[in-house]
Amino acid sequence: MGSMAQKSVLMLCGEFMEAYETIVPLYVLQAFGVSVHCVSPGRKTGDKCVMAAHDLLGLEIYTELVVDHLTLNANFDGVIPDQYDAIIIPGGRFTELLSADEKCVSLVARFAELKKLIFTSCHSQLFLAAAGLLTGGMKCTAFESMKPFIELSGGAWWQQPGVQTLFEITDCVKDGSFMSTMGWPTLGHSLKVLLESLGSKISSSKENHQTSLLFLIGDCVEDYSINVPFKAFQALGCKVDAVTPTKKRGEKCATIVHDLEDGRQLPTEKFGHNFYVTVAWDDVSADDYDCIVVPGGRSPELLVMNPKAVELVRKFVEKGKFVAAIGMGNWLLAATGALKKKRCASSYGTKVAVKVAGGEIVESERCVTDDKLVTAASTSDLPAFLYALSTALGLSVVF
Repeated sequence: MGSMAQKSVLMLCGEFMEAYETIVPLYVLQAFGVSVHCVSPGRKTGDKCVMAAHDLLGLEIYTELVVDHLTLNANFDGVIPDQYDAIIIPGGRFTELLSADEKCVSLVARFAELKKLIFTSCHSQLFLAAAGLLTGGMKCTAFESMKPFIELSGGAWWQQPGVQTLFEITDCVKDGSFMSTMGWPTLGHSLKVLLESLGSKISSSKENHQTSLLFLIGDCVEDYSINVPFKAFQALGCKVDAVTPTKKRGEKCATIVHDLEDGRQLPTEKFGHNFYVTVAWDDVSADDYDCIVVPGGRSPELLVMNPKAVELVRKFVEKGKFVAAIGMGNWLLAATGALKKKRCASSYGTKVAVKVAGGEIVESERCVTDDKLVTAASTSDLPAFLYALSTALGLSVVF
Protein backbone atom coordinates (compact mmCIF):
# COMPACT_ATOMS: atom_id res chain seq x y z
CA MET A 1 0.00 0.00 0.00
CA GLY A 2 1.40 3.40 -0.97
CA SER A 3 1.34 6.42 1.28
CA MET A 4 -0.61 9.62 0.75
CA ALA A 5 2.58 11.67 0.82
CA GLN A 6 2.71 15.41 1.28
CA LYS A 7 5.06 15.90 -1.64
CA SER A 8 4.40 18.65 -4.15
CA VAL A 9 5.60 19.06 -7.72
CA LEU A 10 5.20 21.94 -10.17
CA MET A 11 4.72 21.16 -13.87
CA LEU A 12 5.48 23.98 -16.30
CA CYS A 13 3.15 23.67 -19.28
CA GLY A 14 2.49 25.32 -22.63
CA GLU A 15 0.97 24.82 -26.06
CA PHE A 16 2.05 21.71 -27.99
CA MET A 17 3.82 20.14 -25.02
CA GLU A 18 4.59 16.44 -25.47
CA ALA A 19 1.55 14.48 -24.33
CA TYR A 20 3.39 11.41 -22.94
CA GLU A 21 5.94 13.50 -21.12
CA THR A 22 3.07 15.38 -19.49
CA ILE A 23 0.40 12.77 -18.75
CA VAL A 24 2.59 9.83 -17.70
CA PRO A 25 4.46 11.60 -14.85
CA LEU A 26 1.33 13.57 -13.91
CA TYR A 27 -0.84 10.47 -13.43
CA VAL A 28 1.89 8.36 -11.84
CA LEU A 29 2.74 11.01 -9.25
CA GLN A 30 -0.94 11.60 -8.49
CA ALA A 31 -1.45 7.85 -8.08
CA PHE A 32 0.93 7.79 -5.14
CA GLY A 33 -0.28 10.91 -3.40
CA VAL A 34 2.02 13.56 -4.85
CA SER A 35 0.33 16.90 -5.48
CA VAL A 36 1.05 18.21 -8.98
CA HIS A 37 0.25 21.80 -9.96
CA CYS A 38 0.12 22.40 -13.73
CA VAL A 39 0.71 26.04 -14.68
CA SER A 40 1.44 28.16 -17.74
CA PRO A 41 2.31 31.88 -17.96
CA GLY A 42 -0.60 34.12 -18.85
CA ARG A 43 -3.12 31.42 -18.01
CA LYS A 44 -5.16 30.58 -14.96
CA THR A 45 -6.79 27.58 -13.31
CA GLY A 46 -9.27 25.96 -15.71
CA ASP A 47 -7.56 27.17 -18.87
CA LYS A 48 -6.36 24.54 -21.34
CA CYS A 49 -3.08 23.83 -23.13
CA VAL A 50 -2.95 21.80 -26.34
CA MET A 51 -0.87 18.61 -26.14
CA ALA A 52 0.82 16.85 -29.05
CA ALA A 53 2.30 13.45 -29.80
CA HIS A 54 5.77 13.42 -31.33
CA ASP A 55 6.72 10.19 -33.05
CA LEU A 56 8.64 8.79 -36.00
CA LEU A 57 6.10 8.13 -38.76
CA GLY A 58 8.35 7.34 -41.71
CA LEU A 59 9.90 10.75 -42.28
CA GLU A 60 13.50 11.71 -41.51
CA ILE A 61 12.39 13.66 -38.42
CA TYR A 62 9.55 13.14 -35.95
CA THR A 63 5.99 14.19 -36.80
CA GLU A 64 3.82 16.29 -34.49
CA LEU A 65 0.17 15.26 -34.05
CA VAL A 66 -2.27 17.33 -31.99
CA VAL A 67 -3.97 14.88 -29.61
CA ASP A 68 -5.85 16.59 -26.79
CA HIS A 69 -5.77 19.23 -24.07
CA LEU A 70 -4.56 19.50 -20.48
CA THR A 71 -6.63 21.58 -18.06
CA LEU A 72 -4.43 23.68 -15.79
CA ASN A 73 -5.10 23.34 -12.07
CA ALA A 74 -3.12 26.29 -10.68
CA ASN A 75 -2.14 29.87 -11.53
CA PHE A 76 1.37 30.66 -12.77
CA ASP A 77 1.47 34.02 -10.98
CA GLY A 78 0.75 32.36 -7.64
CA VAL A 79 3.70 29.93 -7.78
CA ILE A 80 6.08 30.00 -4.79
CA PRO A 81 9.05 27.70 -5.60
CA ASP A 82 9.86 27.18 -1.92
CA GLN A 83 6.62 25.24 -1.55
CA TYR A 84 7.56 22.55 -4.08
CA ASP A 85 9.92 19.59 -4.02
CA ALA A 86 10.56 19.58 -7.77
CA ILE A 87 9.70 21.11 -11.12
CA ILE A 88 8.93 19.01 -14.20
CA ILE A 89 9.19 20.54 -17.68
CA PRO A 90 7.95 18.25 -20.45
CA GLY A 91 9.29 18.47 -23.97
CA GLY A 92 7.45 19.93 -26.94
CA ARG A 93 7.45 23.13 -28.96
CA PHE A 94 6.28 25.30 -26.08
CA THR A 95 9.84 25.11 -24.74
CA GLU A 96 11.04 27.26 -27.64
CA LEU A 97 8.57 30.00 -26.70
CA LEU A 98 8.81 29.89 -22.91
CA SER A 99 12.60 29.47 -22.71
CA ALA A 100 12.67 33.06 -24.00
CA ASP A 101 10.18 34.19 -21.34
CA GLU A 102 11.98 35.99 -18.52
CA LYS A 103 9.48 34.92 -15.86
CA CYS A 104 9.77 31.24 -16.80
CA VAL A 105 13.56 31.31 -16.94
CA SER A 106 13.69 33.07 -13.56
CA LEU A 107 11.35 30.44 -12.12
CA VAL A 108 13.64 27.60 -13.22
CA ALA A 109 16.68 29.48 -11.92
CA ARG A 110 14.99 29.89 -8.53
CA PHE A 111 14.39 26.12 -8.29
CA ALA A 112 18.12 25.67 -8.97
CA GLU A 113 19.06 28.17 -6.25
CA LEU A 114 16.92 26.23 -3.79
CA LYS A 115 18.56 22.98 -4.94
CA LYS A 116 15.15 21.57 -5.81
CA LEU A 117 14.94 18.76 -8.35
CA ILE A 118 14.60 19.98 -11.95
CA PHE A 119 13.34 17.32 -14.39
CA THR A 120 13.78 18.12 -18.10
CA SER A 121 12.90 16.02 -21.11
CA CYS A 122 13.57 16.03 -24.85
CA HIS A 123 13.78 19.80 -25.67
CA SER A 124 13.01 21.40 -22.30
CA GLN A 125 16.73 21.47 -21.49
CA LEU A 126 16.51 24.82 -23.33
CA PHE A 127 15.44 26.27 -19.98
CA LEU A 128 18.69 25.10 -18.38
CA ALA A 129 20.69 26.79 -21.13
CA ALA A 130 18.63 29.98 -20.92
CA ALA A 131 19.09 30.16 -17.15
CA GLY A 132 22.87 29.56 -17.39
CA LEU A 133 22.62 26.36 -15.37
CA LEU A 134 24.73 24.11 -17.61
CA THR A 135 28.05 25.86 -17.05
CA GLY A 136 30.88 23.94 -15.43
CA GLY A 137 30.37 20.70 -17.35
CA MET A 138 27.06 19.56 -15.91
CA LYS A 139 26.09 16.20 -17.41
CA CYS A 140 22.95 16.49 -19.49
CA THR A 141 21.08 14.49 -22.12
CA ALA A 142 18.23 15.42 -24.44
CA PHE A 143 16.87 14.81 -27.93
CA GLU A 144 20.04 14.63 -30.02
CA SER A 145 19.38 17.89 -31.90
CA MET A 146 19.97 19.62 -28.54
CA LYS A 147 23.59 18.41 -28.26
CA PRO A 148 25.27 21.51 -29.79
CA PHE A 149 23.37 23.89 -27.53
CA ILE A 150 24.06 21.90 -24.39
CA GLU A 151 27.78 21.92 -25.18
CA LEU A 152 27.79 25.61 -26.21
CA SER A 153 26.17 26.40 -22.85
CA GLY A 154 29.01 24.68 -20.96
CA GLY A 155 27.29 21.37 -20.35
CA ALA A 156 28.75 17.89 -20.84
CA TRP A 157 26.69 15.91 -23.35
CA TRP A 158 25.71 12.44 -22.12
CA GLN A 159 24.19 9.74 -24.28
CA GLN A 160 23.23 6.20 -23.36
CA PRO A 161 25.88 3.92 -24.87
CA GLY A 162 25.28 0.86 -27.02
CA VAL A 163 21.73 1.65 -28.14
CA GLN A 164 20.71 -0.31 -31.24
CA THR A 165 16.89 -0.35 -31.04
CA LEU A 166 14.08 1.71 -29.51
CA PHE A 167 13.65 -0.94 -26.79
CA GLU A 168 17.15 -0.16 -25.54
CA ILE A 169 16.56 3.57 -25.00
CA THR A 170 15.80 3.41 -21.31
CA ASP A 171 18.16 5.64 -19.40
CA CYS A 172 18.40 9.17 -18.07
CA VAL A 173 21.14 11.13 -16.34
CA LYS A 174 21.10 12.88 -12.98
CA ASP A 175 23.74 15.42 -11.98
CA GLY A 176 23.10 16.85 -8.54
CA SER A 177 19.55 18.20 -8.49
CA PHE A 178 19.30 18.20 -12.29
CA MET A 179 17.68 15.26 -14.07
CA SER A 180 17.45 15.01 -17.85
CA THR A 181 16.10 12.47 -20.34
CA MET A 182 16.09 12.21 -24.13
CA GLY A 183 12.30 11.89 -24.22
CA TRP A 184 9.29 9.64 -23.67
CA PRO A 185 10.95 6.27 -24.54
CA THR A 186 12.89 6.51 -21.26
CA LEU A 187 9.89 7.18 -19.01
CA GLY A 188 9.88 3.79 -17.27
CA HIS A 189 13.36 4.20 -15.82
CA SER A 190 13.09 8.00 -15.53
CA LEU A 191 9.99 7.72 -13.36
CA LYS A 192 11.80 5.30 -11.07
CA VAL A 193 14.64 7.80 -10.64
CA LEU A 194 12.13 10.63 -10.16
CA LEU A 195 10.22 8.78 -7.43
CA GLU A 196 13.43 7.86 -5.63
CA SER A 197 14.73 11.44 -5.94
CA LEU A 198 11.55 12.64 -4.23
CA GLY A 199 12.40 10.34 -1.32
CA SER A 200 10.19 7.34 -2.07
CA LYS A 201 10.88 3.73 -1.27
CA ILE A 202 9.46 1.25 -3.77
CA SER A 203 8.90 -2.22 -2.36
CA SER A 204 6.97 -5.46 -2.81
CA SER A 205 5.30 -7.68 -0.24
CA LYS A 206 6.59 -10.70 -2.16
CA GLU A 207 10.25 -11.28 -1.41
CA ASN A 208 12.45 -12.65 -4.19
CA HIS A 209 9.66 -12.34 -6.71
CA GLN A 210 9.50 -9.84 -9.56
CA THR A 211 5.88 -8.91 -10.20
CA SER A 212 4.99 -9.37 -13.87
CA LEU A 213 2.21 -7.89 -15.99
CA LEU A 214 1.09 -8.65 -19.53
CA PHE A 215 -0.78 -6.00 -21.53
CA LEU A 216 -3.09 -7.41 -24.22
CA ILE A 217 -3.40 -4.86 -27.02
CA GLY A 218 -4.11 -4.35 -30.72
CA ASP A 219 -4.36 -1.52 -33.21
CA CYS A 220 -6.30 1.51 -31.96
CA VAL A 221 -5.50 0.84 -28.32
CA GLU A 222 -6.06 3.98 -26.26
CA ASP A 223 -2.74 5.80 -25.99
CA TYR A 224 -2.73 6.73 -22.29
CA SER A 225 -4.40 3.54 -21.06
CA ILE A 226 -1.48 1.49 -22.40
CA ASN A 227 1.39 3.90 -21.86
CA VAL A 228 0.62 5.24 -18.39
CA PRO A 229 0.31 1.85 -16.61
CA PHE A 230 3.01 0.25 -18.78
CA LYS A 231 5.58 2.89 -17.83
CA ALA A 232 4.32 3.09 -14.25
CA PHE A 233 4.82 -0.60 -13.54
CA GLN A 234 8.23 -0.50 -15.22
CA ALA A 235 9.10 2.28 -12.76
CA LEU A 236 7.97 0.05 -9.88
CA GLY A 237 10.47 -2.61 -10.96
CA CYS A 238 8.04 -5.02 -12.58
CA LYS A 239 8.51 -7.19 -15.63
CA VAL A 240 6.12 -5.64 -18.16
CA ASP A 241 5.24 -6.95 -21.63
CA ALA A 242 2.77 -6.07 -24.36
CA VAL A 243 1.41 -8.66 -26.80
CA THR A 244 -1.08 -8.89 -29.63
CA PRO A 245 -2.17 -12.06 -31.49
CA THR A 246 -1.32 -10.81 -34.98
CA LYS A 247 2.02 -9.02 -34.61
CA LYS A 248 5.61 -9.91 -33.86
CA ARG A 249 7.93 -8.44 -31.25
CA GLY A 250 9.02 -4.98 -32.37
CA GLU A 251 6.02 -4.36 -34.63
CA LYS A 252 3.84 -1.33 -34.06
CA CYS A 253 0.32 -0.95 -32.78
CA ALA A 254 -1.35 2.34 -33.67
CA THR A 255 -2.83 4.17 -30.68
CA ILE A 256 -5.71 6.63 -30.41
CA VAL A 257 -6.61 9.48 -28.08
CA HIS A 258 -10.14 10.70 -27.40
CA ASP A 259 -10.37 14.48 -27.03
CA LEU A 260 -13.65 15.95 -25.80
CA GLU A 261 -13.81 19.25 -27.67
CA ASP A 262 -16.12 22.10 -26.67
CA GLY A 263 -19.69 21.68 -27.84
CA ARG A 264 -19.41 18.01 -28.82
CA GLN A 265 -21.50 15.18 -27.38
CA LEU A 266 -18.68 12.64 -27.80
CA PRO A 267 -14.90 13.00 -27.98
CA THR A 268 -13.03 13.28 -31.26
CA GLU A 269 -10.73 10.35 -32.02
CA LYS A 270 -7.16 11.22 -32.98
CA PHE A 271 -4.04 9.16 -33.63
CA GLY A 272 -1.47 9.09 -30.82
CA HIS A 273 2.01 7.59 -30.49
CA ASN A 274 2.85 4.18 -31.89
CA PHE A 275 3.29 1.43 -29.32
CA TYR A 276 5.73 -1.42 -29.88
CA VAL A 277 4.87 -5.04 -29.12
CA THR A 278 7.49 -6.39 -26.72
CA VAL A 279 6.91 -10.15 -26.91
CA ALA A 280 5.78 -12.63 -29.58
CA TRP A 281 2.39 -14.32 -29.12
CA ASP A 282 3.85 -17.83 -29.19
CA ASP A 283 6.24 -16.91 -26.37
CA VAL A 284 3.44 -15.90 -23.97
CA SER A 285 2.08 -18.12 -21.20
CA ALA A 286 -0.30 -17.20 -18.40
CA ASP A 287 2.04 -19.08 -16.06
CA ASP A 288 4.73 -16.43 -16.59
CA TYR A 289 2.69 -13.43 -15.40
CA ASP A 290 0.85 -12.33 -12.27
CA CYS A 291 -1.65 -10.13 -14.08
CA ILE A 292 -3.16 -9.44 -17.49
CA VAL A 293 -4.28 -5.88 -18.31
CA VAL A 294 -6.64 -4.98 -21.15
CA PRO A 295 -6.37 -1.25 -21.96
CA GLY A 296 -9.19 0.71 -23.56
CA GLY A 297 -9.67 2.25 -26.98
CA ARG A 298 -11.04 0.28 -29.91
CA SER A 299 -8.56 -2.58 -29.68
CA PRO A 300 -10.85 -4.60 -27.34
CA GLU A 301 -13.37 -4.74 -30.21
CA LEU A 302 -10.64 -6.23 -32.38
CA LEU A 303 -9.48 -8.67 -29.71
CA VAL A 304 -12.97 -9.93 -28.84
CA MET A 305 -13.19 -11.28 -32.39
CA ASN A 306 -9.94 -13.24 -31.96
CA PRO A 307 -10.43 -16.62 -30.20
CA LYS A 308 -6.77 -16.67 -29.11
CA ALA A 309 -7.14 -13.38 -27.25
CA VAL A 310 -10.36 -14.47 -25.56
CA GLU A 311 -8.80 -17.78 -24.51
CA LEU A 312 -5.72 -16.08 -23.08
CA VAL A 313 -7.83 -13.94 -20.74
CA ARG A 314 -9.82 -17.04 -19.73
CA LYS A 315 -6.59 -18.82 -18.79
CA PHE A 316 -5.63 -15.98 -16.45
CA VAL A 317 -9.07 -16.20 -14.82
CA GLU A 318 -8.94 -19.99 -14.49
CA LYS A 319 -5.48 -19.89 -12.93
CA GLY A 320 -6.56 -17.34 -10.32
CA LYS A 321 -4.37 -14.57 -11.71
CA PHE A 322 -5.13 -10.87 -11.48
CA VAL A 323 -7.18 -9.44 -14.34
CA ALA A 324 -7.53 -5.70 -15.01
CA ALA A 325 -9.22 -3.48 -17.57
CA ILE A 326 -9.51 0.21 -18.39
CA GLY A 327 -12.52 1.72 -20.16
CA MET A 328 -13.47 -0.34 -23.20
CA GLY A 329 -11.24 -3.15 -21.92
CA ASN A 330 -14.39 -4.41 -20.16
CA TRP A 331 -15.70 -5.31 -23.61
CA LEU A 332 -13.18 -8.14 -23.87
CA LEU A 333 -13.51 -9.19 -20.23
CA ALA A 334 -17.29 -9.48 -20.66
CA ALA A 335 -16.83 -12.01 -23.46
CA THR A 336 -14.51 -14.17 -21.35
CA GLY A 337 -16.78 -14.52 -18.31
CA ALA A 338 -14.36 -12.57 -16.13
CA LEU A 339 -17.07 -10.10 -15.05
CA LYS A 340 -19.73 -12.60 -13.97
CA LYS A 341 -20.96 -11.79 -10.44
CA LYS A 342 -18.18 -9.20 -10.10
CA ARG A 343 -18.40 -5.56 -9.06
CA CYS A 344 -16.71 -3.28 -11.57
CA ALA A 345 -16.32 0.27 -12.82
CA SER A 346 -17.70 1.06 -16.25
CA SER A 347 -17.87 3.92 -18.72
CA TYR A 348 -21.04 4.47 -20.75
CA GLY A 349 -19.46 2.50 -23.60
CA THR A 350 -19.38 -0.80 -21.70
CA LYS A 351 -22.43 -0.60 -19.44
CA VAL A 352 -24.55 -2.87 -21.61
CA ALA A 353 -21.70 -5.35 -22.07
CA VAL A 354 -21.06 -5.51 -18.32
CA LYS A 355 -24.74 -6.05 -17.51
CA VAL A 356 -25.34 -8.82 -20.04
CA ALA A 357 -22.12 -10.51 -18.87
CA GLY A 358 -23.51 -10.71 -15.33
CA GLY A 359 -21.40 -7.96 -13.80
CA GLU A 360 -22.49 -5.34 -11.29
CA ILE A 361 -21.65 -1.75 -12.18
CA VAL A 362 -20.65 0.40 -9.22
CA GLU A 363 -21.92 3.79 -10.37
CA SER A 364 -20.42 5.69 -7.44
CA GLU A 365 -16.83 4.55 -8.06
CA ARG A 366 -14.54 5.21 -11.00
CA CYS A 367 -12.13 2.42 -10.08
CA VAL A 368 -13.22 -0.83 -8.41
CA THR A 369 -11.34 -3.82 -6.98
CA ASP A 370 -13.28 -7.07 -6.51
CA ASP A 371 -11.03 -9.91 -5.38
CA LYS A 372 -8.55 -10.28 -8.27
CA LEU A 373 -10.42 -8.03 -10.70
CA VAL A 374 -9.46 -4.35 -11.01
CA THR A 375 -11.38 -2.07 -13.38
CA ALA A 376 -11.30 1.64 -14.17
CA ALA A 377 -14.06 3.49 -15.98
CA SER A 378 -11.87 5.71 -18.19
CA THR A 379 -8.38 7.08 -18.80
CA SER A 380 -9.05 9.99 -16.45
CA ASP A 381 -9.28 7.39 -13.67
CA LEU A 382 -5.75 6.09 -14.29
CA PRO A 383 -4.26 7.53 -11.07
CA ALA A 384 -6.82 5.58 -9.01
CA PHE A 385 -6.28 2.51 -11.22
CA LEU A 386 -2.50 2.57 -10.74
CA TYR A 387 -2.89 2.82 -6.99
CA ALA A 388 -5.52 0.06 -6.82
CA LEU A 389 -3.67 -2.39 -9.07
CA SER A 390 -0.27 -1.82 -7.47
CA THR A 391 -1.83 -2.32 -4.03
CA ALA A 392 -3.55 -5.52 -5.18
CA LEU A 393 -0.23 -6.83 -6.49
CA GLY A 394 1.52 -6.09 -3.19
CA LEU A 395 3.55 -3.12 -4.42
CA SER A 396 4.02 0.06 -2.44
CA VAL A 397 5.47 3.53 -2.89
CA VAL A 398 6.19 5.10 0.49
CA PHE A 399 7.61 8.58 1.04
